[in-house]
Amino acid sequence: MSAISLDLSDGRTIAGSCDAQFTGVLAEFRRNFEERKEVGASVAIMHHGRTVVDLWGGLARPETGEAWGRDTVSIVYSCTKAATALCLHMLVDRGKVSYDTLVGDLWPEFANGGKEATTVGMMLAHTSPVPHVAETIRKGGLADWDYMAARVAAEPAHWEPGTRQGYHGVTYAWTVGQLVRLVSGMPMGQYFRENVAVPLGLDFHIGLPESEEPRVAPMIPADPADVNFASDFFRKATTQPGSLPNLFLTNLGGADFNSREIHAAEIGSANGITNARGLAGMYAPLANGGGALVSPDRVHRMGRVSAATHSDAVLCQPMRFAMGFMTSTDNRSEGVGSSGADSLILGESAFGHVGMGGSVGFADPAQGLSMGYTMNRMGAGILVGERGQSLIDAAYRAIGMTSDTSGAWR
Repeated sequence: MSAISLDLSDGRTIAGSCDAQFTGVLAEFRRNFEERKEVGASVAIMHHGRTVVDLWGGLARPETGEAWGRDTVSIVYSCTKAATALCLHMLVDRGKVSYDTLVGDLWPEFANGGKEATTVGMMLAHTSPVPHVAETIRKGGLADWDYMAARVAAEPAHWEPGTRQGYHGVTYAWTVGQLVRLVSGMPMGQYFRENVAVPLGLDFHIGLPESEEPRVAPMIPADPADVNFASDFFRKATTQPGSLPNLFLTNLGGADFNSREIHAAEIGSANGITNARGLAGMYAPLANGGGALVSPDRVHRMGRVSAATHSDAVLCQPMRFAMGFMTSTDNRSEGVGSSGADSLILGESAFGHVGMGGSVGFADPAQGLSMGYTMNRMGAGILVGERGQSLIDAAYRAIGMTSDTSGAWR
């Protein structure tokens, strides 16, 4: 790989390394800064287990001029769900639990209020009946594991288990994370650290040690002018109090995701902290047969679409999920995001997850490809957005893919 050191016109820099085959990714990464309002970001790609792109650039803290460095990290919001799901899949692969196990057999407190028929697989696939909790989460509640687990367990079913798909934007931390805790006998964040992050050498934390806090780039909110308030999701979120979209965006106990309290907590749906290298590294074994994490058959099962709908009960748009992961979802012609802000276009065998604002990581086992993208200036769409998608597109073109017209790269 060639070392990269580029000066942008405004004095910011891009650094790292890039294989000659993937210079199109470097070009799009640069365009993100020059044309797409990028502030600070990182992108990393591994192909057949070899790092072919490792780039970072811009500013971690615009108010002080601090540059985004090689080891800068940031919160990746829902990209964390993939890490949480991976932990549960590993436990299934090791024979500790099955997808058909009733949740109540593991977590008796959950089996009430119409939730009794919920299975482990439903929890993974966003078809369990607890997409959010209806009553107000107390201030600081998201950082209190026991409080939130009890709230999720007590929540009445929002539908008959398995009959609807509704994105568990916040509750996934407990609908799946609590199962990891109960089956493994240790906190979910610890299980991830000991069984995934440390063995793979990943700078990826669910529950950030205080010693690492200075490396975190604070998140910059999306520009309201970029938000499509006419979409079904944002219309319901802003005008229908108590609706699932409204609860997802507003019932968070006043959590400040730039705070030390949230960074230190274990929120397996939303507070993972890493960089692109960490995301690409987590997915690399899954792109190459499973490695020491899971068996090849498990990888295949993890990537299969398990739930798809024309209107997700929370996101109010077409969505396609594997068990714990998003798969290629093309909403470019749906009128909800013609720029791609509400889409995620991957290869047909690929699976991964976006994070609120546009971060993304995925594995494509058919191509031996894994990728991560993180940033601090959030975009306004529901899914990956133009910045992340442009990098994904360039990566697929680099390995010989020619078209995404069908809704997936081929």
